Amino acid sequence: MQAVLEAVVEPRRREILRLVHGREATAGSIAAHFPDISRPSVSQHLRVLRDAGLLHERRDGTRRLYRARVEGLIEVRDFFEQFWDDRLDALKAAAEAEQRRQDAQR
Repeated sequence: MQAVLEAVVEPRRREILRLVHGREATAGSIAAHFPDISRPSVSQHLRVLRDAGLLHERRDGTRRLYRARVEGLIEVRDFFEQFWDDRLDALKAAAEAEQRRQDAQR
């Protein structure tokens, strides 16, 4: 999970994941979305995302095609959902207690 968190902390890497969510894209087309950084820098970002398990890389001749691996985020999602679920449970309990209080006043 640490590698995933470290990979997505960088805004450009998050944008790369958005670009290749649900579709494949070449390294060149991904790099074209970032004219302010060099292609080697984009390649490094792609490598970090791939090594963290967030990108699938497929070779087609000399081209490399990338697609997001959303399953790479499952562990992180599960981690954060436990906090969300706890908060929802607390909210539900508070709402039910308030409803009981209002019912008792009637």
